[in-house]
Amino acid sequence: MAGAERGGVGVPENREHLFKVLVIGELGVGKTSIIKRYVHQLFSQNYRATIGVDFALKVLNWDTRTLVRLQLWDIAGQERFGNMTRVYYKEAVGAFVVFDVTRGSTFEAVSKWKHDLDSKVALPNGSPIPTILLANKCDQKKDSSQNPSPSQMNQFCKEGGFAGWFETSAKDNINIDEAARFLVEKILANLKAFPNEENDVDKLKLGLDPLKAESKSQCC
Repeated sequence: MAGAERGGVGVPENREHLFKVLVIGELGVGKTSIIKRYVHQLFSQNYRATIGVDFALKVLNWDTRTLVRLQLWDIAGQERFGNMTRVYYKEAVGAFVVFDVTRGSTFEAVSKWKHDLDSKVALPNGSPIPTILLANKCDQKKDSSQNPSPSQMNQFCKEGGFAGWFETSAKDNINIDEAARFLVEKILANLKAFPNEENDVDKLKLGLDPLKAESKSQCC
């Protein structure tokens, strides 16, 4: 498989990128479920709580000349802005912040996660990395007392520096692929803006072989 994916590397106009993307948010909002749905097209009600950080790899044939590998870092909700998050965030070029629409308290924590993210990782010009807000579990009944309306969400994202937001459901496979594609578009746009800072495969090894990282876990 690796040989097939890398077959065009020797052709100058073909590009292969490895992008590190973070998936962060409170415990139990569905971060692992979103990644499993996106990478493996699987859903289970019984995922264990992530301890430390999990890795998953998604390979995208973005266009005829571009291969994109997304290395998704599933960072545990209980890490709660600890010292290890700076290590986990390093070299990231994009992020998802996830909350659970059935639990208003998880939305209240979104701004803290975004602030923590922005304080620990940035683009080469110092701007925040593109971040998408995911309102997960939209297949379930919302906590209407604490969840904002779509217009309020638009304003919240504008004020909070989010590139956009999506209502998602890992269970029903709603907007998972669309949100990921939107984020990759933002990452690729930044890549053109900072050509000397390209996150190509040879540059961004992250201390592990991404082709073997699909099911690895690492405890803190």
